Amino acid sequence: MLKLSTLAVVALGYTPPGRARQPLTPHAASSGYIADIPQGAPDAILGIAQAFRESNAENKVNLAVGAYRDDGGVPFVLPSVSEAERRILERGEKKEYAPIDGLADYTKLALQFAYGDCAPLKEGRIAGVQTLSGTGACRIAGEFYARFLPEGTAIYASDPTWGNHIPIMKLAGLEVKRYKYLDRATNTLDFDGFMSDLEAAPSGSIFLLHACAHNPTGV
Repeated sequence: MLKLSTLAVVALGYTPPGRARQPLTPHAASSGYIADIPQGAPDAILGIAQAFRESNAENKVNLAVGAYRDDGGVPFVLPSVSEAERRILERGEKKEYAPIDGLADYTKLALQFAYGDCAPLKEGRIAGVQTLSGTGACRIAGEFYARFLPEGTAIYASDPTWGNHIPIMKLAGLEVKRYKYLDRATNTLDFDGFMSDLEAAPSGSIFLLHACAHNPTGV
């Protein structure tokens, strides 16, 4: 009896647009449309991390990934994180499925932490959902704006910004524009340029802001 994984079943039942369905053969089951998928470009930042691991330099320092590390270069788990994990385990959480917009208590506390005691939050003018990572948050936001804002609405990303921000928003269907952020002569915030671009943008434009630790500049 032929046993197929879920992925294989999906692949066997898929016919790319514009292509006639062909009789299935063992070879088609193993390759099919997958053979037509081009190899993606390597991630430049993760490539630096790989080069770091392969380097034999004695005094090498990994600056590619923004994470706490000890003097030996090993990821450092903050005591507060370890304590939070301990408390969660002691509570015996049931690992139930979360609602589609995430855990309500978590989202509420996260918004309070991020925005503080401000009128927009108290008045219900700030909304949030729990997502899988920052990349997932950007993708969901991009899809939402592309679907529900007027056609032609642009999203402004800082110059520079993290490498995946622009393709994420373009793939969601948004036009991506840039706003001035880094003064490269001084490696400080170009505040005047930032405010000028903010004021010049059409009403209703979207601005992608880094709430803290701007990536990749740290400014």
